[in-house]
Amino acid sequence: MLPGGFSEVKCATPEIQAIADQVKPQLEKKENTTYQVFEALQYRMQVVSGTNYLIKVSVSETEDQCVHLMVYVGLPPENQEPSLTAYQLDKTKTDPLDPVA
Repeated sequence: MLPGGFSEVKCATPEIQAIADQVKPQLEKKENTTYQVFEALQYRMQVVSGTNYLIKVSVSETEDQCVHLMVYVGLPPENQEPSLTAYQLDKTKTDPLDPVA
């Protein structure tokens, strides 16, 4: 991983699912919708003054529908909640997990 760059794509872990679950209400509020399915599939991370996570999340049981989330998690002792900083809708499981503009 290049300094300041994003890591390679990795399979989501329980910790990544927990981060996705914490920002789910933020996305639902912005999009005025409710997601019944919200399963983290993959992620990349970027260490800054905290950590940016780029997370691919499946939002449908029957369709190949995903969202890409950019989430910022501050360093301790800030202990702030993860913050949804950007997102992309209408993604599929095969779309590359590239930084959200």
